[in-house]
Amino acid sequence: MSNAKALPLLDPGAEPCCPPLTERPLTAEEAVRTAAMFKALGDPVRLRLFSLVASHEGGEACVCDISDVGVSQPTVSHHLKKLKDAGLLTSERRGTWVYYRVEPSVLAAMGHMLGRATA
Repeated sequence: MSNAKALPLLDPGAEPCCPPLTERPLTAEEAVRTAAMFKALGDPVRLRLFSLVASHEGGEACVCDISDVGVSQPTVSHHLKKLKDAGLLTSERRGTWVYYRVEPSVLAAMGHMLGRATA
C-alpha cells in the first residue's frame, strides 16, 4: 500500500482538476488525481459510504449515523479516512462526533470530469 497522499480533485482555485475524459487525453498529473478518486471509490464499502454521506439530509452525516454497511465501526472509520485522504470527503469534529461532508465542488468536479455522454 502506498503512503503517498492523494492529490485533491480540486486545485486551490476551485477549478476542476481534470478536463472531461472525452475532451482530450489526460496529462500524467491529471491521471494521478483521477486514478486516486477512482481507487478510493473502487471499494464497494467506500462507494456506499460516499453515497450515504452525499445523500444524507443536510449534505453531511455524523459518524454516529453511519451504520449497517456490513463492516465494523473501526472499518467504517478506516474507509472514511481513505475517502478523506483522496479529497472526496471533508470532516469536522463536533464534541465527540465527527461529521463528514461531500463538498459540492467535489461533486461538480466529478461531474465535469466524467463529462456528457455522446451519442
